[in-house]
Amino acid sequence: MPRAEDDWDSDDDSEFGADGVDTSVHLGLPDGSVEDPTDLRDAAVSRIGGSPALLTRPEPPFSSSFCKICNQPMELLVQLLSPFEDSHFDRALYIWGCSKPSCQTKSSPKGGSVRAWRGLRYNSKYAAKLEARKRRKAEAEAAARLATAEKIKPKVNPFSKSSASASFSPFGGGFGQGFGAPEPPTPSSPPPPPAEDESDSDSDAELDTSSLNLALESSSLTASSWASCPTYPPLYLSTQVEYLPTASDSKSKLPKGVEVQELDPESKESGATWGPEAYENSLNVDQVFERFTKRVAAEGEQCVRYELGGTPLPFSSDQVFDALFPKPTPKPGDAVPVTRGDFKVTNTAPQKRIYSLSSPKAQALVPPCPICSSSRTFECQIMPNLLNLCRKPAQVIRKVNEETGDVSIITKDLGMEWGTCLIFSCEKDCCLPEGSKECWVEEVVLTQWDH
Repeated sequence: MPRAEDDWDSDDDSEFGADGVDTSVHLGLPDGSVEDPTDLRDAAVSRIGGSPALLTRPEPPFSSSFCKICNQPMELLVQLLSPFEDSHFDRALYIWGCSKPSCQTKSSPKGGSVRAWRGLRYNSKYAAKLEARKRRKAEAEAAARLATAEKIKPKVNPFSKSSASASFSPFGGGFGQGFGAPEPPTPSSPPPPPAEDESDSDSDAELDTSSLNLALESSSLTASSWASCPTYPPLYLSTQVEYLPTASDSKSKLPKGVEVQELDPESKESGATWGPEAYENSLNVDQVFERFTKRVAAEGEQCVRYELGGTPLPFSSDQVFDALFPKPTPKPGDAVPVTRGDFKVTNTAPQKRIYSLSSPKAQALVPPCPICSSSRTFECQIMPNLLNLCRKPAQVIRKVNEETGDVSIITKDLGMEWGTCLIFSCEKDCCLPEGSKECWVEEVVLTQWDH
């Protein structure tokens, strides 16, 4: 297995081991154009681009899609069907992005040109299935406890003094009573759990999305302000588990100037490790970006990385990285590399950075949920390949010189310039006030810019 994902070390990148391995990350990949109008209206269909299939009714405010910088509607980048496990709510995540060059505010990770919202809607049919499953589980656990108690129950010894005196009657009553009570009957097997009603069957614990389709079939954005929202061509978004190839398979995907170094047999853990060539140590190389590039190279078409409660993959060494992966506090006695021979260096190994949302800088960037005050957790991030799919044609500007009458043509590129955007959502997936059937809440987006 690759090393734990909750730490980061610029000199240790061992995702690629001797054997390929599946990680806990689910990748979102483009999977062809969406041409079926029914799929376009179905909130159960995850997509890239297109118009949003809104989960809540009535529709949320159209201003939810507005850029916080230019105050204009943005294009939908991604819509994800992302229900929480054992939740009574259908859930979708919507991410919008502004493509205007003036809105790519690289000085701030929370500029507002990328926004994410989660929509919730109560699914009564699926809620009934969950309650039936919980009830069956509780009954099975109670039966198991009863069987265990019967097995450990002590049996009566017919030859013990206490047993004979207690069971013997001086007034008769049968020959057997003078020698103690008969042995207790063998405990019967626990009753089988109640038969599972096929109508409540949920062996795969999958979300019943038929209700989404039926409810949204009758709805349309044609008479809504959402119909005027600019769009990219819609694409299906399919998912697959991230697979990290073997060390030998990864050699062909190495960035320039990087080689695979075999470990010493005594310290070999995963068969190979990543290491820069010696001359690179003196260059200003962003090791975080190098690691990002190597990890993404395993599946270059990925547009989304989804791992609820997992660890984000940082794009570069910026303020977001420093906040989420803070430098460890030096401990008394830690050695510091020096050049003079008068000093003895006892330990020059790089200290690992641990992913944490508890530091003051992280809490400032990822505050608690404003509705229920619960902590937010990492949910997903959108990746650079999404920029290749959500691209606008260059803007052609025609200018005429009033004095000479000369005409000049200026081509202005339009497009987003981020490296990755990290989405953090309420860990409780709250829907307040209590008893609400629908919810529309904005979540936190941290942008790492492509400088």
